[in-house]
Amino acid sequence: MAAPPRPLREPCSAVAAVTRAAIAFREGLPVVIRDPEGTSVAFALETVAPTSLADVKEGVLLLSHARARTLKIRLYTPEVVALPLTVGPSLPQLLAIADPTLDLAEPLKGPFAPLRRALPPGSAAAVRLAKLSGLLPAALVKALDHKPCPEILEVSADDIRAYEEESVETLTLVTRAHVPLEGAERAELVAFRARDGGPEHYAILLNAPSPNRPVLTRLHSECFTGDLLGSLRCDCGPQLRGAIEAMGNAAGGIVLYLAQEGRGIGLINKLRAYRLQDQGFDTLEANERLGFEPDERLYRVAAKMLSLLGYSSVRLLTNNPDKVKALQEAGIQVVERVPQRFAATPHNRNYLEAKLRAGHLP
Repeated sequence: MAAPPRPLREPCSAVAAVTRAAIAFREGLPVVIRDPEGTSVAFALETVAPTSLADVKEGVLLLSHARARTLKIRLYTPEVVALPLTVGPSLPQLLAIADPTLDLAEPLKGPFAPLRRALPPGSAAAVRLAKLSGLLPAALVKALDHKPCPEILEVSADDIRAYEEESVETLTLVTRAHVPLEGAERAELVAFRARDGGPEHYAILLNAPSPNRPVLTRLHSECFTGDLLGSLRCDCGPQLRGAIEAMGNAAGGIVLYLAQEGRGIGLINKLRAYRLQDQGFDTLEANERLGFEPDERLYRVAAKMLSLLGYSSVRLLTNNPDKVKALQEAGIQVVERVPQRFAATPHNRNYLEAKLRAGHLP
């Protein structure tokens, strides 16, 4: 008996489906987003080719609420606003609406008339996919009234919404190795990754800390500019090196090195935020002008890493109360918050003051 024909697309997890869709977005390709209310075709605004604008004619430009507030656009619809593409604006005009680094060169925008209801299916998911792709949170979307082309990648809005939770739930310890560090020779590097892809996170175990007592722990979001280049705009490098030194000289500890560059917006968007900071906005305001939340990070992944390593109780090296709360809500006992203090410099004073305004502890 002949085997049944294989489907054109094998079923896959939310992590795998969204990872593939994010690659398509970054390449400027269309993605079909399926939603219980219908189906839409979407492009990431940042990477769409001018020749593809015809594919979303009579569609909408979607912006996050954060970017809409910057542009004084009324928030009639949940999560995102939709600006109709009825006039046929050029791609540079659309980019000027979404990218705040162009505000000085293109200061005149609007008036805007956002849709008040009936957004294309999967609109909020399209903007979320742009964020997960490391792009500006803006998308061009058009509802489809016909069956989509089978050659276009499809993803469900439910998978986009479930991506981060599934990437935590399926996180796996991949490998580990001893890596002697300067000032902490008894160091072990442990790598984690979700079962079907997604970002890679790392744990640095120093002096083989015992799981039988609260372990000194730091949640450290990766910072290419601060950790590697020694940027003076932030205190990330001193915090990382200070944590490793403190743990290397004590009874051990764990640094969880999380793939959350730029408070979760990615390196390229962080550099955009730096340009806005040079115009006088603080780090939180810059993120919001770009269309992001002031802090896009989620810390459940850190709790999962600790659990996989066999630790359930920590002394948390942090000035950020959100990290304490997130670990506790995820089932990790935080028996003590251990502050980290470093002298401000002329280059990072505004950054540190912004963190205090955001609720960080001195």
